[in-house]
Amino acid sequence: MSTVQKPIVVVGSINIDLVANADRIPAAGETLTGSSFQTHHGGKGANQAVAAARLGYPVQMIGRVGDDAFGAQLRDGLKAAGVDTRAVAISSGSSGVAVILVAASGENSIVVVPGANAHVLPADLDANIEIIRSAGLVLAQLEIPLETVLHLAAICEREGVSLMLDPAPARPLPAELLRSVTWFTPNETEASSFAHISSSNDNEKTVQSLIEQGIQSIVLKLGARGAYLADKEERHAIAPFSVKAVDTTAAGDCFNGAFAVALLSGSTPQQSARFAAAAAAISVTRPGAQPSMPTIGEVRAMLDAQLSLKSS
Repeated sequence: MSTVQKPIVVVGSINIDLVANADRIPAAGETLTGSSFQTHHGGKGANQAVAAARLGYPVQMIGRVGDDAFGAQLRDGLKAAGVDTRAVAISSGSSGVAVILVAASGENSIVVVPGANAHVLPADLDANIEIIRSAGLVLAQLEIPLETVLHLAAICEREGVSLMLDPAPARPLPAELLRSVTWFTPNETEASSFAHISSSNDNEKTVQSLIEQGIQSIVLKLGARGAYLADKEERHAIAPFSVKAVDTTAAGDCFNGAFAVALLSGSTPQQSARFAAAAAAISVTRPGAQPSMPTIGEVRAMLDAQLSLKSS
C-alpha cells in the first residue's frame, strides 16, 4: 500500500462491553448458565477506530465517555491502540454500555445502553471542525443521535470530505442523508430494511433498490459469505475466507475500518473490500470486539495464504 496521508476520522460510540458466553442465546424469559464472562472495550465507533489504528493507519476519534470508572479505561484503551483521543470529551454520568451474549457457535445478541454516546451532539462536531476538514475519510454509525449524524453529513458535503456510513443499528433515515454518503455499508438485515425488502438472497435486487434511492456506493456485508460491492456502474462479489468463527462481535466494524484503510492507502474499492474481508475473517476467530482486531501483517498473511491456495 502507498504512503499514508490524510487521517481517518471516526465519529461515533464508545462502549464498555459486558460479555457473557453460553452454549446458545436464551429464548425470551429463559435463564441459562453461562460458561464465562469478560469485559472488553467496544462501541461501533471505537471498534472501527481501533480496527484502522491496529492496521497502522492514523486515526482520530470524536466521541464521548462518562465520568465513571469505565470512561478512563475506554480512553486509555483507545490511546493504547494508537487512536488520537484529543476530541473524546467527558460527560457527566455513565459511559456507553453493551451487554453481549455469545453462543458457542459464535452468534451473538446485543443490548446497548447509550450513556455518554447520547450526548455526542452537533456542537461537538463544530468544536472539532478542523479535525473533520483534515480527514481523508470520515466513518460514522448510528449509535449516536441521528441529528449529529445528519450534521456530520452536511459538514462533510460542504467541506468535500468523503463519508462512510455504517447504518447500524438500523433505523429510518432521511433520503438526503442516504444521498450524501459516499459509502453505505449495511449487513444483509440492514440492507433489506433500507431496500424495503422483507428478506432476500438476491444481492443484485437489494443493491439496485438502494442505488435507486440515490446512494452512491454500497458494500453489502454478507458475513461468512463475503461481501458484495456495488455502484451505478459496477458490481463485484467478494469471496469469503474460510475460518472457524469463535465470536462474530465487531466483525462488521473490523471490515469498515480495514476497508477505509485500504481505500486511503491507494487500493481500488474491489481490492479494499477483499482486504477488509480478510481482516474481518481474522477477527471472528478471536473473542471480544477491539481485542479481535488484526494487525497489517496478519491481514497480509491471510491474503497471501488465500493466494497460495488458489495457485496450488
